[in-house]
Amino acid sequence: MVEVGGRFCIDRYEALLVDTRSERELSPYYPPTRQLVVNLSAAWERRWTTSATQEGRRLVPPIPPAWQLAEASEPRAVARRGVVPNGYVSGLLAERACTNGGKRLCKIEEWTLACRGERAQKFPYGESYADGQCNVFREAHPARLLHGNASINHLDPRLNLVEHNGQPLLRRTGATAACRSAWGSDAVYDMVGNLDEWVDDPKGMFAGGFYSRGTREGCDSRITAHPREYYDYSLGVRCCR
Repeated sequence: MVEVGGRFCIDRYEALLVDTRSERELSPYYPPTRQLVVNLSAAWERRWTTSATQEGRRLVPPIPPAWQLAEASEPRAVARRGVVPNGYVSGLLAERACTNGGKRLCKIEEWTLACRGERAQKFPYGESYADGQCNVFREAHPARLLHGNASINHLDPRLNLVEHNGQPLLRRTGATAACRSAWGSDAVYDMVGNLDEWVDDPKGMFAGGFYSRGTREGCDSRITAHPREYYDYSLGVRCCR
């Protein structure tokens, strides 16, 4: 974790989810509960061949680990560099995953402070938006590439596997080197872009923007349109303590 101004600590990277009991990694391409994994994997095993685009008919759904289909799991959030962070996380499960790791969801004021860095900038890298510095406002949307429509099929487990021009839309943690919020000699990565991140709000709020969100708001980007029960491919979590 990274210490933020001597006030609290925040995870250096977006969360990878592991099972609390077994320490096995949960698939980042499915929700972190057994029944939802079973339902979604069965549905997309049948549906992907009828996708609306050639790319959609080419990209095969990821196969979840056999144990995740057979056993109940309890998510715990861990921060690791160079891994695919977990999407498909609801606000309720984000809170549980942080709690199971001895942490908690960040308050929006904490999240924003950490994102702005010790120089209190609107973006992790400076005061003005610069294209490509964080993994946000990308040139393509995965649902449009797979289904011809950016507003549908947001539970498709293939969405975060989509590449454009040979590059993944969702990047591994810490891969966007310029998108770092500096605190002393340390830094927090990907607080803008990559995945939206749930914060502690009783009505539901996530912040930062995901890779295809058309936002130039940087650390001020936040969405309040969904309750805490909501989840889709673009939603992950980062914890505080």
